[in-house]
Amino acid sequence: MTTLNCVHRDHSISTDIMEHPGIPTPWAGGCHITDPDGHTSRRLALPLECAFLADLEKAQHASLAHGRWLVDQKLDHGRSWH
Repeated sequence: MTTLNCVHRDHSISTDIMEHPGIPTPWAGGCHITDPDGHTSRRLALPLECAFLADLEKAQHASLAHGRWLVDQKLDHGRSWH
């Protein structure tokens, strides 16, 4: 499985998709965020209502989008993802 990466506002975001075979929506989206100081977050899962997706590519892109949103929340609103 390919891990997608992007840089958003000096933070590196990497997808961390988990497969759960045997269910209709087997791909659980999530990501890791590394800040400019080199600190990496734990796995940050997508919100429960959209955590499981049927398509791997959609799970990867949703995970990156969620990571970018989390970075924006931290930088713009002082929220933490830890």
